[in-house]
Amino acid sequence: MTDTTDTEVLRYTAFSEDPEGGNPAGVVLDAAGLDDGAMLEIAAGLGYSETAFLTAPPEGLGGLPGRSFTVRYFSPKAEVPFCGHATVATAVALGERIGPGELVLATRAGTVPVSVTASDAGFRATLTSVEPHTEEIGAADLAEALAALDWPEADLDPSFPPRIAYAGARHLVLGAATRARLADLAYDFARLEALMRRLDLTTVQLVHRAGPAEFHVRDPFPVGGVVEDPATGAAAAAFGAYARELGLVPEDAVLTLHQGEDMGRPGVLTVELRAGDPRVRVGGAGVRIP
Repeated sequence: MTDTTDTEVLRYTAFSEDPEGGNPAGVVLDAAGLDDGAMLEIAAGLGYSETAFLTAPPEGLGGLPGRSFTVRYFSPKAEVPFCGHATVATAVALGERIGPGELVLATRAGTVPVSVTASDAGFRATLTSVEPHTEEIGAADLAEALAALDWPEADLDPSFPPRIAYAGARHLVLGAATRARLADLAYDFARLEALMRRLDLTTVQLVHRAGPAEFHVRDPFPVGGVVEDPATGAAAAAFGAYARELGLVPEDAVLTLHQGEDMGRPGVLTVELRAGDPRVRVGGAGVRIP
């Protein structure tokens, strides 16, 4: 395995202007000398839900010179195909170094454009997802998920049909009938992890609707080795696609997702849907962690 002693690992939080809020991610801007084992070692040592590793872009990716990259994402336990909050963290880190503008990222899930803007409040990044889709979940698998969460079926919001949604990674979307149900999260880690591995899920996206375009969300992430993800960009993208496909929001919409409040790391994710474009845009602020 490659020696990681001299590797510079940056720490940024995504979806918050406060280093104590949002979701922290590791960012390695030059991972050219690292093999898979070294990347996993760094991610495990850092302990954040994901760390992003940048290398040179593949031939023909496009984008402006010096603003295109290959990105891989590792949780403390395994590589994941795509991670939204680590993408935002990476884009903000790059914005601070090479300026605002457009980036193009080659991920295991596909090509992800990211727009970086700067203001007096700091940097903000908006990613555009790969083309999303949703699929049904079987009755037995749903029952197992609810049992692992210790959620009675009566606690589900019937206006949010359970689905598996994808926008770079797979997430099971479940609607909570009340904010109190969402706030009370105490689940069987091993049992939920086993189900998620079998269904190839990255998180479970638990949602409570607070208004026409406002939602509170939580994301158990046992397959990544952490109990809960504080702010989940990939799940936000998947949820946007799910909500549009099921007619829960208009085809043209800007949604606000509040996440991390129940963990003491509040963050805000902005989800933009555009009529005629199946992709989903997810944006938020980011800031370096001292």
